Amino acid sequence: MQDTKRLQEFMELVGRLKHMKRMGWVKRNISDPETIAGHMYRMAMLSFLVDGKEKLDKIKIMQMTLIHDLAECIVGDITPYCGISPDEKHRMEDEAMKDICKLLGDKGPEILQIFREYEKQESPEAQYVKDLDRLDLLMQAYEYEKRDNIPGELNEFFVAINGKIRHPVINKIAIDITEERDKFCRNINVLK
Repeated sequence: MQDTKRLQEFMELVGRLKHMKRMGWVKRNISDPETIAGHMYRMAMLSFLVDGKEKLDKIKIMQMTLIHDLAECIVGDITPYCGISPDEKHRMEDEAMKDICKLLGDKGPEILQIFREYEKQESPEAQYVKDLDRLDLLMQAYEYEKRDNIPGELNEFFVAINGKIRHPVINKIAIDITEERDKFCRNINVLK
């Protein structure tokens, strides 16, 4: 039986993610930006895209999408613009995950292992989840440009992702989103 007090503490930590805004959007002054939990939820839903013909563990992918940003409930959403080196970010997040996993009894080591596998990008599943992360970023940027009528204003996110998505199906979706966004930007700019 799990220690219910520790599980309650875990639930409170996870609950923070429902309210924590993603820092990249906050720094760009996006009104009503997505939360970390919202981002993780869409990624988990995208895990259903895994084709049964592929030799990928769909369950592990779904678990990884729900775990990959879990440390942010303690350390926050650290972006490249926060002045923290990638090595320090990884160290901070690993320490946070160790603390989180201590709350989970015998389930903790499994969750920590999945987190570390993602961080090290040491499996096809981890690489797939990284591509889902990038795809979600593109889609979210495009959604904000449409919602706020700011065509092209979030181009830095498209530039940062360009050429980095390796999985062919996810890359095709990213190309389609980018092409649709390019048409949107051209049509809006023509109307201005």
